[in-house]
Amino acid sequence: MQGLLLLVFAKYQHLPFIQILSTKSTPTGLFGYWGNKGGVNICLKLYGYYVSIINCHLPPHMANNDQRLEHFDWILEMQNFKGLDIPNILDHDLIVWFGDMNFRIEDFGLHFVRESIKSQCYGDLWEKDQLSVAKKCDPLLREFQEGPLLFPPTYKFDKNSNNYDTSEKKRKPAWTDRILWRLKRQPHTGSCTPKPPAPHFSLSLRSYVSHMMYTISDHKPVTGTFDLELKPLVSVPLITLMPEGQWTMENDMLISYSSTPDFPSSPWDWIGLYKVGLRHINDYVSYVWVKDNQVSFNNRLNQVYINVSNIPETEDQFLLCYYSNNLHSVVGISNPFKIQPPALEEDPLGEAQPQI
Repeated sequence: MQGLLLLVFAKYQHLPFIQILSTKSTPTGLFGYWGNKGGVNICLKLYGYYVSIINCHLPPHMANNDQRLEHFDWILEMQNFKGLDIPNILDHDLIVWFGDMNFRIEDFGLHFVRESIKSQCYGDLWEKDQLSVAKKCDPLLREFQEGPLLFPPTYKFDKNSNNYDTSEKKRKPAWTDRILWRLKRQPHTGSCTPKPPAPHFSLSLRSYVSHMMYTISDHKPVTGTFDLELKPLVSVPLITLMPEGQWTMENDMLISYSSTPDFPSSPWDWIGLYKVGLRHINDYVSYVWVKDNQVSFNNRLNQVYINVSNIPETEDQFLLCYYSNNLHSVVGISNPFKIQPPALEEDPLGEAQPQI
C-alpha cells in the first residue's frame, strides 16, 4: 500500500447541511516522510455538529504494538486546526476512526487460533486481541467504542481464496481491520447544579461484519452500518434555491434564490444544473456565475438565468445546486424537476410539428 484514500458520500438532500471544514493527512511511514502508513482526516459540520472521519494504516507485525499505539496517539494529536474556527478534535461531537490498524492476537498459538475460528468460538480470542487489551489500560483509547467481533479475523489470507496464510511464514490470523467511534463527552456538573439539556445526538451500531466473498486482497473488508439520530442545530439552508416557472428547452431559464443574513457571498459563487444522482460537484451539465447572469436582486430575492443554449435536450430529472466559494460547499439545493421538451403544434393535415 502506497497511500490512503478517504471518500465521503451523502444523499443530495443533506448537502446544504454538510460543510467540509478541513482535510488533513498525517504520514508516519519512513519517520513521517512516507504516506504508506499514517492517517487521513476529513473534518466537517453536519447539521451544525462537528464530525471527524479518520482512515488510518498503522505499523504491522506482532512485536510493534507499542509503536501502533504511539502512531494512534500521534495521528490524533496532529489533527489540530490552528487558524481555523474549529474546536479541538476531542471536542468534536463524533469521531469515526477506521482502517488497517494491524493489531494482532497475542500468546495463543497458531493451532488454537485457527481451531477457534473453525468452530466460530471468536470470544475465546478476544482477551488476547491487542486492541481490546490496550483499551483496558489507555483512558483515551477506552473512550472509543467498537462493535463485538462476531466475524472471523480478517487477516492474513492467501490472495484469491478464503484460506488463511499457507506461505512459509504462516502468519497467525488477526482482526487487523477495525471500525471505532467516539461520542463527545458531556460536561460533568455537580449534583446540586442542574445540567443544561444537551442537543440530541446519538449513534447506534446496526451491523459490524466482514465480507468473505472478496478475495483480491490478503485482507477481508469490514463494514459498519450505523443509525445517527440528531436534533439539527441548523435546519434552514444558507441558500434557498428554486427554478422559476416551467422550464423548457425553448427559452432561457430563470432561477430565484434567497440567502440568510449571515451568508458570506462571493462573486465566484455559482449555480450548477445537475441530473439527479450526481456523484461529484463537477458533474454539472451546465452552470452560471451568480454575478455574471444576474437579472435582478434585492434584500430578499436574487434572480439569474441560464442561457437556452446551455440547456440539455433530455427529459431526465434535474436539480440546482448553489456552490459557495468561501465555504467550499454546496449551501443550497432545489427540489428535483423536469425540463419540458419543445411544444408540438398541429399542422393543417393534423400532424404534430415542432415549434421553432
